[in-house]
Amino acid sequence: MIFDTTRYPYPSKRTCVFAQNGVVASSQYLASQAGLDILKKGGNAIDAAVACAACLAVTEPTSNGIGGDAFALVWYKNKLCGLNSSGPAPRALNPQALADKGLTRIPLYGWIPVTVPGAPAAWAEMIGKFGNLSLSEVLRPAVHYAEDGYPVSAVVSQNWEHYLGLYQKELKGDVFREWFRMFAPNGKAPSPGEIWRSPQMASTLAMIGESNAESFYQGELAEKICAYSGKHGGYLRPDDLRNYKPEWVDPLHVHYHGYSIWELPPNGHGIVVLIALHILQQLDLDPDSPEFDHAAIEAVKLAFADGFSLIGDPKFQEIPLHQFLSEEHAKFLSKKIDLKSSSPTPQQSYQGGTVYLATADREGNMVSFIQSNYTGFGSGLVIPDTGIALHNRGSCFNLVKGHPNSLEPEKRPYHTIIPGFMTKDSRAIGPFGVMGAMMQPQGHLQVIINLINRKLNPQAALDAPRWQWTGDNTLLVEGSFSPDLANVLKDFGHQIEISGSTASFGRGQIIWKDYSQGVYISGTEPRADSLLACY
Repeated sequence: MIFDTTRYPYPSKRTCVFAQNGVVASSQYLASQAGLDILKKGGNAIDAAVACAACLAVTEPTSNGIGGDAFALVWYKNKLCGLNSSGPAPRALNPQALADKGLTRIPLYGWIPVTVPGAPAAWAEMIGKFGNLSLSEVLRPAVHYAEDGYPVSAVVSQNWEHYLGLYQKELKGDVFREWFRMFAPNGKAPSPGEIWRSPQMASTLAMIGESNAESFYQGELAEKICAYSGKHGGYLRPDDLRNYKPEWVDPLHVHYHGYSIWELPPNGHGIVVLIALHILQQLDLDPDSPEFDHAAIEAVKLAFADGFSLIGDPKFQEIPLHQFLSEEHAKFLSKKIDLKSSSPTPQQSYQGGTVYLATADREGNMVSFIQSNYTGFGSGLVIPDTGIALHNRGSCFNLVKGHPNSLEPEKRPYHTIIPGFMTKDSRAIGPFGVMGAMMQPQGHLQVIINLINRKLNPQAALDAPRWQWTGDNTLLVEGSFSPDLANVLKDFGHQIEISGSTASFGRGQIIWKDYSQGVYISGTEPRADSLLACY
């Protein structure tokens, strides 16, 4: 253990949680408890992660759903495995099809941004490869909450109201009617504590469990998805769903002050975290100094500039990962950092609506899992009689010919959702993550700095006020951010904006294994309806 578990330098003074047998950490308490119940029934960390993820699709539909994508880092029997369960663009969708419609960019809503959903396939793949229980049993808690209902939690209710207002302005036409029928049948969002249920979603989840997700990709559910696509001029076809398979990949890592930090390779932007950490590793700065915070911000900018130039689907073009993660490249970039805020290549702006969860069991298995519908509820499309809200991840493509992230049929887009993991001396330390679109690499960087450089315990590392680079020299900070530090950063040339909300600063979870005592030390996000369920 490198941190002082009694140190609480931030106002909340929440304690981290210790557990011996298992932990489930997520942004919604019912989902965390469902994962714990699965652990107690003989499931392992993988079973618990899938149970929690499926429950989040029901209890936090403002950020994820059955029709989204998922990624995972799985530590199983002393080996780390990566799962990329993001889906490609349909075969029928191409730049010319959009040009024929007079479009110069990909819209957020409707059928155009819908790529093949990967989340159900991720659940089945993880359970089939590593689980102790059947997928049907693991999904049972989610089926229960969808069928019998649950009281909507406070932050979810707030987000629901936000997206309802947005969708009422943006979603016009019959194709979106199902979304309003399912999520706002009375023309309003559910209040905190109000019971919400979806028997159609319950039936769909049960069908996914009983068929090991085959129904979603080549059965009854697939037929309904494709029928709705055909009715409204969508691009998804039966072959797009039938041919989809998640991909097991080799995670990437860099060494950082004695630890190995792991992220998934592109098409996600976990490499941005690794490049930024590698830059900081070259600098000899006091982690409690303003100069260190400034360097971290500048490292993020440089890493994003790299990321936007190289991240795309590696199946379509070779990505020189080792070059960008090399010591030489990190040293080269570190020399660009001085005590002046810089404005690197303008970034492409991405939005977000995501859930992150982490699990661990008594055998030492651990999961870092992330799942998303991209922007809020996603595309605004709900498949009739299923409760499936389709994501809009395809809006992350661009239409710049030759760019690594340009739209092509069967290509996966740039993905913002990234799970993280730490090891030391070939032993698992644990999963971590901070969701939130472009905030995710920045959130990963900040919690790693808090844990490793500043030796904060997991809860304090999450409680710490966050900053967020939003483009050019603009730095958005939380209201609890140190005024003294903000003033020094202003002197360095950063344009400081104080946010009146914590909504855009991400929501994270951390599980840390203390081998000296044989216990897990965990923290959960104070900016959400989070819960650490453990025993």
